Amino acid sequence: MSLSPIVVQRDTRAWQFQVWISFGIAVFLCAVGLAWLPGQQLEQVFMVMGYVFCLSAAFALAKFVRDNDSAAARGAGDTPLWKLVVWGGFAVAMGLTGWGLLGMDINVTYKAFLGVSWLYLITTAFTLAKMLRDRHEADQLEARLQGRREAAAAARAE
Repeated sequence: MSLSPIVVQRDTRAWQFQVWISFGIAVFLCAVGLAWLPGQQLEQVFMVMGYVFCLSAAFALAKFVRDNDSAAARGAGDTPLWKLVVWGGFAVAMGLTGWGLLGMDINVTYKAFLGVSWLYLITTAFTLAKMLRDRHEADQLEARLQGRREAAAAARAE
C-alpha cells in the first residue's frame, strides 16, 4: 500500500466568499424586484412561486447531474423516469416563470430587471451547489485518507 502524499484540492476561501456573496446579491435583487412588483396580487404571488420553484429545481438538477456523473463511473445511475422528472421539472419551472414574466403588463425595463436578476439567481445557484458539493467530496476524501493513515500506523505498531 503506497502512502505517498495525496493533495486534496479545495476551493480558496476567497472563491467561497465570492460565491456566497454573489448568491446573496442575486437573492437580494430578486427579492427587491419581487417586493415592488407592480400589478395584481395574483401575478406577484405567481412570480414569487416561480422564482422559488426555479431555485429549488436548479439545486435538484445540479445534484442529479453530479450524482449521475459519479454513478456512471461505477456503472450505475438513476432511472430514465427520474431523469425526466428532474429535467422536466427544471424546464417547466424556467418555462412557466419566463412565460409569466413576459406576459405581465409592466414596464419593459422592470421586466428586464426581473429577468436578469432571475437568470443571475439561477446561475449563482448552480455555482453554489457545485462549490458545496466539492467541499463535501473533499471532506470525504480527507476522512478516507485519515482512516488509511491510522490503519497503516496501527499495522506498523503491531
